[in-house]
Amino acid sequence: MNFLNRKQEHKNDNLKKVSKTVILSVAVMALISLNSCKNETKQEAETSTTEMTSDTSNEIAMQTMAFGVRGNCGMCKSTIEKAAHTVEGVTMASWDVDKKKIEVSFDDTKTNVMAIHNAIAASGYDTDKVAGSEEAYENLPGCCKYDHDMMMNQTMEDK
Repeated sequence: MNFLNRKQEHKNDNLKKVSKTVILSVAVMALISLNSCKNETKQEAETSTTEMTSDTSNEIAMQTMAFGVRGNCGMCKSTIEKAAHTVEGVTMASWDVDKKKIEVSFDDTKTNVMAIHNAIAASGYDTDKVAGSEEAYENLPGCCKYDHDMMMNQTMEDK
């Protein structure tokens, strides 16, 4: 009988050890999964905050300006707009042939309006503030050789 009692006690001890191990394993897994969920939520919150901040800063950084640029035709329009777009940060450039005026939108954290004037002037066209490169002007097609005294930045009433 003594042998049977010891065998039963041994089974009870093993059962207690296994039960403790199972309970500890479940507790550890629960803590790991809770911690994992907490980190994912934190990362999602940080991402959302970053995206909202960058969207706000992009809206604040954009500038739109208009200034005069001399030119004659559709080929001038293409060259002037391409020159403006070579400046990093320029998002829109539209030159009006009749008004001799360009409207540009740009990120003022990446560039400034003088950089745009200089790029257009380097392509051979006079702006309100910078005279066009004579060498580039000489290489323009005949239809694009404008009068250096022509009015620019006109409103429709000026015409």
